[in-house]
Amino acid sequence: MENQLAKSTGERTFQYQDSLPSLPVPSLEESLKKYLESVKPFANEEEYKKTEEIVQKFQNGIGEKLHQKLIERAKQKRNWLEEWWLNVAYLDVRIPSQLNVNFGGPAAYFEHYWPPKEGTQLERGSISLWHHLNYWQLLRKEKVPVNKIGNTPLDMNQMRMLFSTCKIPGINRDSIRNYFRTESEGCSPSHVAVLCRGRVFVFDAVHEGCLITPPEILRQLTHIYQKCHSQPDGPGIAALTSEERTRWAKAREYLINLDPENLTMLEKIQSSLLVYSIEESSPHVTTEDYSQIIAMVLTGDPTVRWGDKSYTLISFSNGVFGCNYDHAPYDAMVMVNISCYIDEKVFVNEGRWKGSEKARAIPLPEELVFTVDEKVLNDISQAKAQFLKQSSDIQVVAHPFTAFGKKLTKKKALHPDTFIQLALQLAYYRLHGRPGCCYETAMTRYFYHGRTETMRSCTMEAVRWCQSMQDPSASLLEQREKMLQAFAKHDKMRKDFSTGKGFDRHLLGLSLVAKEAGLPIPELFTDPLFSRSGGGGNFVLSTSLIGYVRIQGAMVPMVHNGYGFFYSITDDRFVVACSAWKSCPETDAEKLVQQVFRACSDMMQLMTSACL
Repeated sequence: MENQLAKSTGERTFQYQDSLPSLPVPSLEESLKKYLESVKPFANEEEYKKTEEIVQKFQNGIGEKLHQKLIERAKQKRNWLEEWWLNVAYLDVRIPSQLNVNFGGPAAYFEHYWPPKEGTQLERGSISLWHHLNYWQLLRKEKVPVNKIGNTPLDMNQMRMLFSTCKIPGINRDSIRNYFRTESEGCSPSHVAVLCRGRVFVFDAVHEGCLITPPEILRQLTHIYQKCHSQPDGPGIAALTSEERTRWAKAREYLINLDPENLTMLEKIQSSLLVYSIEESSPHVTTEDYSQIIAMVLTGDPTVRWGDKSYTLISFSNGVFGCNYDHAPYDAMVMVNISCYIDEKVFVNEGRWKGSEKARAIPLPEELVFTVDEKVLNDISQAKAQFLKQSSDIQVVAHPFTAFGKKLTKKKALHPDTFIQLALQLAYYRLHGRPGCCYETAMTRYFYHGRTETMRSCTMEAVRWCQSMQDPSASLLEQREKMLQAFAKHDKMRKDFSTGKGFDRHLLGLSLVAKEAGLPIPELFTDPLFSRSGGGGNFVLSTSLIGYVRIQGAMVPMVHNGYGFFYSITDDRFVVACSAWKSCPETDAEKLVQQVFRACSDMMQLMTSACL
């Protein structure tokens, strides 16, 4: 991600899409071999032997048939996984997605020109929103630089989903509606939706062919703010988006049947560029403690968050900002791209608007007043109650490790991402006394519409190293040697899994081929070791590198007794954001973070002491 602010080279954002290679289907033998390796840390000898037999039987029997069907599918589609992944990972999921699926983080500008300060919410908001609109315009003109690794372009399709995109709830399966068009493709919606005190407003971001300016945006935001603070609160329709998906789908249907105008208003929110959320709270934030701001970005007031929107820009009362995103249409790299752009613009302009203060006479915002009845109000109040109850259960701990960062780890020839992953393995092992099955996101954007692959960081090499670190009789040299073996294993996995040689998505594909053909679920997927090692979305550690940037972010854990663990890496620090559920007596995000920092110091000490 270090190149996302590369200067424009005349390349168009989406110009390489048609020439990207198709997503490959890995070799069945290789995938099963890697799968067997990944279950080893969680099995005794007898259990492993049984799983080995199940895998062998699968490979020689039904597995090969399913694999052939998958190869046939891959011949028909440039990305055999795309539709399946979207449905299984996101659209079929029925639990409330705003809290359980969405991700978010604070805007980094509080670290330079915009420290927390009451009374700045609207003025700063108008500048931030204006920079967002400029990014929208760059994307419309295809002037956002193509992400590359070396000279190899990566898939940019997810960038299309950033603006004017919304998830629509369905009784059994949700859908995604994308209204965004590039300039060459035609018209694209240009209005912004603003949520404040349970009310909804829209205004156009383009007037007479030009983007409206910060003074003009400020006038719109001030009008909305004053109206909402001098009149009763609105019903808070937005809270319905935080509900369980089928319940929200039924409530939405009821709302539309109540008055067809309600549908028109829902569509205005769905097609809006983004949702701008005016929050009343003032979360604490410093460069030493991001915990409260991240927790507030993930939770907050459900009546001013449209949980299904692909992009919600949140402004807090103390002039601090954050973003919350629906994860279905895209992954964190989209958030990192736009966040870095906005942060750089705020920094370069010293947090100010340096243009004309003159504001044109533009139409005032339109309020979307929904027709509601007792049932709708009751649905809203139930949605708010369940959201606030679950929100209060989230523990978020986000701090920087400041003893060293990327510079020193690279100087020691250690990959910084692997460094954090292994520190996490050691931390979990020390805290819980056992290995923790771990999901690390590997990206597959070398391929057409590629998104992610699972990298299972808890390898046997990592476990042997963790054991040696807890063994008083192990020498420093032995500990260092085992650590370097764990590094080598992880580094190789990263390279393999990013180039289409992972196995988790392959196994998912095989299980879905069986399901679509009406075949019984193969024993491989019902074997206890499958879920114990993380299969089927059961990873106790759900992790991702946000990037080598100052951007932070987080999500909730994948399972109730697990952790969400997200981190960013810069030259002189690592910032980690860890989430856990307070209602789980086993987990404690604060303790895990402290153990991670202890592990980082121990690892660096190994690299220096063991050499003496």
